[in-house]
Amino acid sequence: MHDKRTVRALLGAVFLLSIAGLARADDAEESAIRESVVKVSATMRLPEIVKPWAKQSPRDVSGTGVVIEGKRILTNAHVVLYASQLFVESHQSSDKLVATVEAISTGMDLAVLKLEDESFFDKRPPLTRTETLPEVKESVLVYGYPQGGTSLSVTKGIVSRIEFAGYNEQTAGVRIQVDAAINPGNSGGPALVDNKLIGLIFSRLNQSDNIGYIIPSEEIDLFLKDVADGNYDGKPAMYDSLQTLENDALRSMLKVDKKVTGMVVHRPDRDEESYPLKAWDLITKIGDQEVDNVGMIKVRDNLRLRFQYLIQKLAKDGNVPMTVIRDGKPIAIELPVSPTHRMLIEPLRGRYPQYFVFGPLVFSPVSSEILTGLGDRTAALFSFIGSPMATRRGDKPKFEGEELVVVAAPMFPHPTSKGYSNPFMKVIKEINGTHVRNIRHLVELIRDATDKYITISFDDRASESIVFNREEALRATEDILNDNGLRQQASDELKAVWSEKK
Repeated sequence: MHDKRTVRALLGAVFLLSIAGLARADDAEESAIRESVVKVSATMRLPEIVKPWAKQSPRDVSGTGVVIEGKRILTNAHVVLYASQLFVESHQSSDKLVATVEAISTGMDLAVLKLEDESFFDKRPPLTRTETLPEVKESVLVYGYPQGGTSLSVTKGIVSRIEFAGYNEQTAGVRIQVDAAINPGNSGGPALVDNKLIGLIFSRLNQSDNIGYIIPSEEIDLFLKDVADGNYDGKPAMYDSLQTLENDALRSMLKVDKKVTGMVVHRPDRDEESYPLKAWDLITKIGDQEVDNVGMIKVRDNLRLRFQYLIQKLAKDGNVPMTVIRDGKPIAIELPVSPTHRMLIEPLRGRYPQYFVFGPLVFSPVSSEILTGLGDRTAALFSFIGSPMATRRGDKPKFEGEELVVVAAPMFPHPTSKGYSNPFMKVIKEINGTHVRNIRHLVELIRDATDKYITISFDDRASESIVFNREEALRATEDILNDNGLRQQASDELKAVWSEKK
């Protein structure tokens, strides 16, 4: 009897020691995770869109980052975009370490930071990233430095949805939805399942409580492989306009069996004969995966995503294999896909706008940021007068290098502008009768002009033309720069163009 009690006591002691050992291991792993999550502080100098020669006043923002392989820190692009200075702080440390942006994608909202002092990483190992998407309903921990305090915050939630959706600009990718509490400052922080990184927090739904979005590890891996050479090229994608195959009349017109599923090509991205997709083609497969009538494919049990998800996995040498039905017959095609899809009006993507000053006018290319700042009433007015800023908003360029050039700032007060209406935000059509192709071309036209007058016409139904005496406008430019505190007549690239000989 005594021996049995002794054995039970020994077994109990071993069990307790095992539990204690597991607890210590869990504590050590949790401590390592906390050390690898950092606070990112940035001083931002955003562009002053209606003063393209200037930057906005400094604004301090903060977010979160996480240590990854290669002695680097991963965070969101929007945390560090336009940062004039960057600092990184670790858990329970007041030291601010200088950081720089090594690589960035505004479309993917990801950025890689390097530190001047790489000894920081000696005791801060990279977090282990999972190679698979999590399961819906799995518990997730979100780490970060949100507003409302200074210490590291940890919140808990569940994975509630996984989908293929738009990120920023024209970029799309897999997006994980979680119901954990996410607030400003959490951006760039890690989301973990079973102590493995499943992705990076990048946004939340402002109109709802506890709905946040994560960039999953597989998207992070694609980004890191892309920037390994120091440049971000982008994700391959297709840009054709598609529609579903749900309508019976549409099916009948296409002469497809009820068992056939797929997506209908409404408008191919390109018109040339060599382009493999044609209007009314029915995309039935991407690779070996069948596409359903709303454009979804089966990724695994209980998970269906838009078929475009497979483009980034199947693209080889710029092509993706697909099967289409055309005139009732299946055809195997190789669809060219591209990471870039040049639009007439593009975002700045972290650049400062180009500008050129001539007389009382400031010229700059139209950007997405300019359109965003217009407001609904101005946009409606531009549509009414036929401004290309409204009528060509979603167009591709008609020729290589095409840009819309606009008077980007209110006209400076000066005698040379006497009697003219302010052409603020009006698109330039011609300089001395020559159509303006882009901002560089505009600078060249004014630089190389020899006529006594410079005539500027605008591309809408309402604006008057402006005529300057060329020599008077050149002399006035220097006075206007001095009077209004402008340090130079043009942005660096255009300054070089202005200085070139004819």
